[in-house]
Amino acid sequence: MKRKLYVTATAVMTALSMVACSSSNSAPATEGATKAQAADTKAAESTPETEAAETADVSTLEGWGALVKEQYDGTQIVVSMASHPSTEAFQSMADEFTALTGIQVEWDVVEQTYLKNKQLLDFQGAHSYDVFMVDSFWNAEYGSKQVVQPLDEYLDNPQMTPDWYDKEDLIPAYCDLGRYQGQTIGIPIAGETRFLGYRTDLFEKYGKEPPKTMDEFLELAQFFNGKEDGLYGVALRAQRGIHFASGWLTTMYAFCDGMMDQKTLEPKIDDPGVVESLQWYLDMLECAPPDVSTYTHEEALGAFMSGKTAMWLDATAIASAITDPEQSKIYDKVAFAAPPDGPAGESAALADWNISIPKGAKNPEAAWAFMMYMTSREKSMDYVSNGGAATRYSVYENEELVKENPSYPAQLAALEKANGLVERGLQWTPPHEQINQMLDIMGSYASRAQAGEMTAQEACEKAQADVLDLLN
Repeated sequence: MKRKLYVTATAVMTALSMVACSSSNSAPATEGATKAQAADTKAAESTPETEAAETADVSTLEGWGALVKEQYDGTQIVVSMASHPSTEAFQSMADEFTALTGIQVEWDVVEQTYLKNKQLLDFQGAHSYDVFMVDSFWNAEYGSKQVVQPLDEYLDNPQMTPDWYDKEDLIPAYCDLGRYQGQTIGIPIAGETRFLGYRTDLFEKYGKEPPKTMDEFLELAQFFNGKEDGLYGVALRAQRGIHFASGWLTTMYAFCDGMMDQKTLEPKIDDPGVVESLQWYLDMLECAPPDVSTYTHEEALGAFMSGKTAMWLDATAIASAITDPEQSKIYDKVAFAAPPDGPAGESAALADWNISIPKGAKNPEAAWAFMMYMTSREKSMDYVSNGGAATRYSVYENEELVKENPSYPAQLAALEKANGLVERGLQWTPPHEQINQMLDIMGSYASRAQAGEMTAQEACEKAQADVLDLLN
């Protein structure tokens, strides 16, 4: 492997710190020794090789690739990813990346169920990975435990992240999910928001318009529920536990700032706005098919595609099935819209997958080259055409892609509403390392309320008490 041709800012700062420490812990230096140290430091900072790297022309993909190849030709990085369309897209692009940069990519791909445990075990021991694929639900834990390292040093270095990467083109709400305590720890590679699907034939038949507010959404669900034989108002998630909580969280921020103070990380599940949001969700479930208590995202999608319901509110990532004539009975009579607003304003659910560099990675700069290439605007069309998910404005606004996926404009509108959460200083998934356990508790009590065992108020109060017990 060829020698690296430049010293990173971190390495330089480390060298300077070592010089300062050695000076302060020894006898006073002579003037000559001080000058010699300064000369040595200057030489370490500035060599013909580092100067060439710092001034190399990286304004094109080819120019950047040539520089990276000089630095890292023959380096092998190990990538830990889940079985996922984004992984397959990356793999299809890997040969071109290696030809351009000389960096070899070894893949360790496992089912999503096993990915987190495998990564954490490696972090505690071998440090064999250079890139992690990370669910945004894990970011608070990975950030607090320093499982992954900050990326801003790479993002802000114009030689390592040239202009053609185009940071401003990334969807801001997705980028926000990859931040922890003000630092970037992940780059979005796939994501979803949630939006409204509705039956155009039924809406036209009865002279209805898609809802703009949560009140209108509930009124429409009640209107269509039982309007025709076998027809229900809406399909939503409601299976006991985290699936119920996920559905509830989809609309909660329209009523309040969520179930947790995101500055202090104190739970507030019994807050009046949270209770109001649960009551609204329970009212909506009264307009769903009778087996809704078994619904995850899959059953809710199936109910809508089979024509059982007039509306559906769920993940953009699975919406393509609705317009697929081989899977859906309503493929030619459906349209999409951004989620309705509530008393608290605009909001939308948001979740994504990031790629990150684990703490202790053996080849972090080569790992960044891989991540930057794969997520750049320059390669975004290749990524999407190979099955990757859109995370950039330029992809959502591409005319050819909009023709292929008519839900793109509504998806982008929903993502803009998710930006409303960012403007309110909120993340859709509260940044607490025990959030999954909290949501499971909330979803269990909410399910009992849906079954008539308690009121929405009681469910929230009991969930609050149990979550406090969990944290204490």
